[in-house]
Amino acid sequence: MSELTRKLPGSRKAAAEELQRLRRDIEYYNARYHQDDAPAIPDADYDRLFDRLLALEAHWPDLVTEDSPSRRVGAAPVDSFRQVTHEQAMMSLAKVVAEEELQAFEHRIREQLDHQGTLAYSCEPKIDGVAVSLLYEDGKLVRGATRGDGVVGEDITHNVRTISDIPLRLTGTRPPRRLEVRGEIYMPRSGFERMNRQAGESGDHVFVNPRNAASGALRQLDPRVTAQRPLSFFVYGAGLVQEAGDWPRTLSDTLDRLGEWGFPVNPQRSVVEGWRQCLAYAQQLLEQRDALDYEIDGAVFKLDDYRLQQHLGATARSPRWAVAWKFPAEEAATWLRDVEFQVGRTGAITPVARLEPVFVGGVTVSNATLHNMAEVERLDVRIGDRVVIRRAGDVIPQIVQVVKEEDIPAPLRDEAPVKRRVITMPEHCPACGSAVEPDGEVLYRCSGGLVCPAQRKESLKHFCSRGALDIEGLGDRLIEQLVEAELVHDPADIFCLQRESLLDLERMGEKSVDNLLAAIDRSRHTTLPRALYALGIREVGEATAVALAAHFGSLEALMEADEEALRQVDDVGPIVARHIVVFFGNDDNRDVIRRLREAGVQWREQARREVSDALAGQTWVLTGTLEAMTRDEAKARLQALGARVSGSVSKKTHCVVAGPGAGSKLAKAEELGVDVTDEQGLLALLAEHES
Repeated sequence: MSELTRKLPGSRKAAAEELQRLRRDIEYYNARYHQDDAPAIPDADYDRLFDRLLALEAHWPDLVTEDSPSRRVGAAPVDSFRQVTHEQAMMSLAKVVAEEELQAFEHRIREQLDHQGTLAYSCEPKIDGVAVSLLYEDGKLVRGATRGDGVVGEDITHNVRTISDIPLRLTGTRPPRRLEVRGEIYMPRSGFERMNRQAGESGDHVFVNPRNAASGALRQLDPRVTAQRPLSFFVYGAGLVQEAGDWPRTLSDTLDRLGEWGFPVNPQRSVVEGWRQCLAYAQQLLEQRDALDYEIDGAVFKLDDYRLQQHLGATARSPRWAVAWKFPAEEAATWLRDVEFQVGRTGAITPVARLEPVFVGGVTVSNATLHNMAEVERLDVRIGDRVVIRRAGDVIPQIVQVVKEEDIPAPLRDEAPVKRRVITMPEHCPACGSAVEPDGEVLYRCSGGLVCPAQRKESLKHFCSRGALDIEGLGDRLIEQLVEAELVHDPADIFCLQRESLLDLERMGEKSVDNLLAAIDRSRHTTLPRALYALGIREVGEATAVALAAHFGSLEALMEADEEALRQVDDVGPIVARHIVVFFGNDDNRDVIRRLREAGVQWREQARREVSDALAGQTWVLTGTLEAMTRDEAKARLQALGARVSGSVSKKTHCVVAGPGAGSKLAKAEELGVDVTDEQGLLALLAEHES
């Protein structure tokens, strides 16, 4: 934002022209934020504009006008709500962002009070919500109003009555005859996420942030709509008080009493002494920020003693006895320079935004996630757009909004670093060049599972796993070492490992190396279903691998099958068939299979077998541990004989296969008198009908 913080104009005329433009822009952004519930720019950008306005007016005080935004607190109410004049103005707070500014705040207080003793401050989180005034008469809620411009707000009584945190009648004893309390209505993060998730599923409007959602909820003409929104409330003080009797002398005692009368008081509030303890409070609160169920953008420090508050008074805009410590902005605007596509360890391809560096959330951000192409479409974002970036704590920065061209501050419109263009998913994987295929309605994946560098470790771990080639001793940690040492690039390289190279690896002694090489050698002889499963074809699990092997009989026949032929196999639908065709259509994958054969890897091919009806009409249940085969393999072989395999036992169950560790399913079978057999009995049955 260098254009907004450049040196002051050299002439009074230039200053007047810039002030006119700034006032017009600020009033426009005020209206978008407060009246339309549609903030056009991040708070940090707005603050820079406002700071620029204050700097110019301070340098040329004769150019200050009565209608300047510096003379106002917030936004004017809209015509659709009845206007309410506050009996005591609701003022905004001056802000500080640095230690020396906080120290200067206390120094001014001491000078104006001529006070050398200890100063006590009431501290609380600065809730990012909507400030409201609640008026009670004889303990009964009679009016709720927004802050508006600090003097005139909007009557939202019909909506505040729907918020369960706000008492309709005060509890406790001796409330004042008339009592006005001030507080913040907000939307909890958990409620906001739930509401947006439901809105997204139903195709309704999705809100940008909880503050925007809370503001929109309070400006509904129909309170039934507001009642459906998850709103909460924290009280932070009192305004008008009439016939109060023994009213507390400090703000902290006042909050205690308001809590007794039924108002929710923030549990994070505290009373501290001196600006250093205020700073420590803010730093501790910043550490807790991400764990809170509500958005905060800083801490508020107020002199606790009412007598001292009254003595200090206020400026035209802010009380002199309070200040807001602003946390680093969690949202900021910058330019989207480019979009690159990253390949995850499972082959998922994700768009990543490359940004003009911007300071947000306490760090400089250059990259942000776009999640997937559906999110790109939802945001309607293009390269060259000005975008709003959000970063909360350690959460990966993300783009949450595109700033419309007409909403970009005039000095910035010519700063776009690149020409605007559409974001498109690449046709080929940026890591290996394999074809990119859609995976459902949202995701895209690389089809080069065996050869893609980005997927290398995961594909190798799968290839060596128990249900695949089951190479004992070749676990995740060792695979990572082999990949990092560039000894293994694809599964075929495993069978070319040399003893000398393995001995150079960390924690690999002679005995470990010899055992590993022996395990690798044993794995050269496997079955066709295991070999198919080991290849890691998307959606081809152990049971599907068994069914494919039984149907096609050989790997060559399967590799040449088209989608129509594949869909003749049980449990193979159009999506799985497409994954198989794409996998074997990749020349690099075929080359790995060829090299596996050359390295001596063999799989027992089998006579092509059609599904029989030997067990047609029978329902079988598998429970416990099987040793000679996996449960998926057993399921596939039973299905090939016409049986239905269920996950639960009933009177209609024909037989239960119970291995070691069988529990409730075995007990249920015995209770119902269902036949039970063990793995040996199952193997005998399969041998009888499969021969």
